[in-house]
Amino acid sequence: MSSWGKYNPDQPPKKYWSFEEAHEKLSTYCAYQERCQWEARRKLYEKGIQGDKAEELLAEMITDGFIDEERFSRAFARGKFKLKKWGRTRIQRELKMREISPRCIQYGLSEIDPEEYYDVLLTQTEKKWEKTSEKEPYKKRFKVSQYLMSKGFEQDLVMEAIAEVSKEV
Repeated sequence: MSSWGKYNPDQPPKKYWSFEEAHEKLSTYCAYQERCQWEARRKLYEKGIQGDKAEELLAEMITDGFIDEERFSRAFARGKFKLKKWGRTRIQRELKMREISPRCIQYGLSEIDPEEYYDVLLTQTEKKWEKTSEKEPYKKRFKVSQYLMSKGFEQDLVMEAIAEVSKEV
């Protein structure tokens, strides 16, 4: 029998939460780090709680301050920019995927200082420029720009940074 069947003896059964323990567990889950409704809803679904019961718990989490979409988007944007060096486009796409409202996405993106943003882009451009072994300048520019745009930096800023870095070399 294939491993795609419903029962797999090698895998322990998933532990579902009772409605009573879900409030405590979800509180802990949300207190550990900022969460959005989408993540909390996914966790509840994973643990066997859906529909009206899940929505009731989520409403309690919002009322108690455990979930706040604006606070989440601000923390998410700061963290992904500072730690992972993501650009605005990537951050915006990830927040949209988590069903964050456009207003909260704007609040999140406002956490990124424009000067610091461009400095990070320049640093990332320099690093990638040095690592790229392509001899032909056009191909090298293309590879570096593809990399930076995949990290979520805007095309016009990427081209500006590449122009700045390539004339230094």
